[in-house]
Amino acid sequence: MKNGQEIGSLLLRAVLGITFFVHGLSKFQGGIDNIGVWFHSMGIPSFIAYGVATIELVGGIMILLGLGTRIVSAFYVLIMAGAILFVKLPAGLTGNGKMPGYEFELSLMIIALYLVLNGSRFLSIDSILVKAKGLSRAIQN
Repeated sequence: MKNGQEIGSLLLRAVLGITFFVHGLSKFQGGIDNIGVWFHSMGIPSFIAYGVATIELVGGIMILLGLGTRIVSAFYVLIMAGAILFVKLPAGLTGNGKMPGYEFELSLMIIALYLVLNGSRFLSIDSILVKAKGLSRAIQN
């Protein structure tokens, strides 16, 4: 990738990581049990709330560090698809006056999908691990 693309990927990774970290943190701080009840009211098992909040919180840190970026981003794509389909779809893209639309979730989902497809190696732990693995192989040979 060219330098500008790497910086662009880093910026997308940072925004995605910060956003999901904050959303996960707010779920725990606001009472994860309440989120579970809300999930249950929509027909989603309440234990899923714990998984979503944990993936958002821990995944946000991982994405910021550039650790498992593609894998964590794939989970984010699934979470955002679920949010759109189960919660926001009836409100439309921009909302219906009663609730916001799904434009925010769609934007996050597309950023995450970009990172699934392209990764983000610039200033990432993943790139350090890949270099170390390559060096290890070179030493063994």
